[in-house]
Amino acid sequence: MNADYNIFLVAISIIIAITASYSALNIAAKISNAEGKSKLFWLIAGSIVMGAGVWSMHFIGMLAYRSHSMVDYDVLITILSMLASVFSSFLAFFITMPKAINKWKIACGGGVMGAGIVTMHYLGMKAMIMDAEMMYDPGLVTLSVVIALCASYAALLLFVRFRHDASSTWLKWGAAIIMGIAISGMHYTAMSATTFQMTESHVSHGGTDYAPDTFLLFGVIGTIFLIIMVSWVAMFFDRFVLEKMAFQDNVTGLANRNEMIRYFRKQPIGKKIAVLFLDLDQFKAINDTLGHEIGDLLLMEVGAILRKFESHSLRAYRIGGDEFLFISEYAEVPWMEKIADDILKEINLPIRVDGNELYVTGSIGIAEGTISDVGHTKLLRTADTAMYIAKRKGKNQYCVYTEEMGVKEVRRMELEKDLPRALEDDQFHLEYQPKWNVKTNSLYGFEALIRWDHPRLGVVPPIEFIPVAEENGIIVSVTKWTLETACKQCYEWSTHQGLNQPVAVNVSPSLFQTGTLYELIKHALDQSTLDPDKLEIEITESMMLHDVEDIIRQLNRIRQLGVKVSMDDFGTGYSSIGLLDTLPINAVKLDRIFTQDIEKPSKQAIIQAIIVLAESLDLDVVAEGVELEKDIDYLMKLGCFVMQGYYYSKPMKFEHIDEWASQREASLIK
Repeated sequence: MNADYNIFLVAISIIIAITASYSALNIAAKISNAEGKSKLFWLIAGSIVMGAGVWSMHFIGMLAYRSHSMVDYDVLITILSMLASVFSSFLAFFITMPKAINKWKIACGGGVMGAGIVTMHYLGMKAMIMDAEMMYDPGLVTLSVVIALCASYAALLLFVRFRHDASSTWLKWGAAIIMGIAISGMHYTAMSATTFQMTESHVSHGGTDYAPDTFLLFGVIGTIFLIIMVSWVAMFFDRFVLEKMAFQDNVTGLANRNEMIRYFRKQPIGKKIAVLFLDLDQFKAINDTLGHEIGDLLLMEVGAILRKFESHSLRAYRIGGDEFLFISEYAEVPWMEKIADDILKEINLPIRVDGNELYVTGSIGIAEGTISDVGHTKLLRTADTAMYIAKRKGKNQYCVYTEEMGVKEVRRMELEKDLPRALEDDQFHLEYQPKWNVKTNSLYGFEALIRWDHPRLGVVPPIEFIPVAEENGIIVSVTKWTLETACKQCYEWSTHQGLNQPVAVNVSPSLFQTGTLYELIKHALDQSTLDPDKLEIEITESMMLHDVEDIIRQLNRIRQLGVKVSMDDFGTGYSSIGLLDTLPINAVKLDRIFTQDIEKPSKQAIIQAIIVLAESLDLDVVAEGVELEKDIDYLMKLGCFVMQGYYYSKPMKFEHIDEWASQREASLIK
């Protein structure tokens, strides 16, 4: 039978094959990277686009074939041919879906897809109802099968290649063209392998041209429409999923940092807003002890709590591990304070997570301001500053940012930045405040007090920079320098100035956690050749919050050197009264809060109780903050005889000690 092709439809069939291949390549990039239900969506979408595209190309090619004979199609077989194409594409994609894949799996997937294409083609040929018998050329049939298998293998190779590189558009189009031409080549090769032997009934009708089969025409149009719809839905789904991934936190379901940045970019310059910065206080400890899975479950519960506070004017964001932010367009601080108080009350309630009853608290910083042309960072920084101040005040509270806080925080940041160089540039010096025994009316020793001569800020007291040194770990180096200098200068005044008096050095509780204090003290004594009984270390009650047994062990080792130990600021921190009989100490020092308003009977009762307790344990008592003569009288009546304060002397530099001692001795003689 003589036949020819409609060139226009042939071109359309090739274009559809290329377009379907390009769409399938786009979808293939999503399959292995997707998770859960979205992976199944991409797998089905890719199978439909690829399978239906090959099927459409095939039947448009059939419509392009002008056989001058009336052709009908068996509906069931035609539908089966499409299902064969789609199902084989599904299996091929499923086989090659894992990220770790080798060429054997690709070959297996290519074999399945190729077999599906061949089955689809010859089922489609079988569906043709016409006045002719089909004869096949075995050689060309074999060639068409080889082309189908090779084209399928190449297609899957390209799928695997492009699923890790979803942005190379031109390479995808090039690959799609190669795939489209290969698929079309298989079809037209298979058509060339087919010879139609007309029956006598066809010959009697003559060589009349017949209109295309209506079912096939609408079937192809519907399939093309399906491909377009699936591709459009896939694109919409892709954008929706990407938007969710980019702008929503996948643990808490709250908006994330990217969404926060997008919000600020949309706001007009000068708009006034308020922000609330929340940080969970005990989250790291929970993560470290119970694991990250429990930590994530806890964050989910916290996210659910915070979501209850959201409204049209208040939006919550998770911007870090355990950091959350609320942005309010109703920029009134009192209202934000009420929100902060309500949030803290909710978070303080026990949270049950995977059988664990967890307790967390939060520290909150509140700030208000306007959107500036330099961005939102300043506003967030002020809220962050207020939050850290809330933490330093004891956590589980909120703090509203003020300009004074900003000045203090800038100063603190400068100290933090310059502290490491302070030791290198010899910016520290020691000052000494004498202790006086009023019973014997004689000097009882000195307390060494470190000072920092900052090149720009002047003299910085230890109450400012010691907490910074403890946070940054520089406290070990600072303590080492202090011990070495104090021992060296004590040796100087003991041997060359005739002052046979000991020196007391304050020690940070963090030194006990490092386990290095004993070595630091021994090194300082060895280097200075100072007698150990001339050195006293002062510890604080807050160290009792740590491992008490380990601290007692370390103090015993220090006492074995011959060094004395006293407890500074007794009665102001963690109550250590129950441990006084086990702690290896020599003295307790009453904080200045006891000498203030000492004329009150209640204060006197407390002081006397401490003195009686200390005497029963054979401990010396030293009163700090003595500034007036009446303070001395009251303390002596209560039984305290060793005192320290401005009444006797302000802290003085080492070079002034000899002069002070001489003046004091002269005044005693008079």
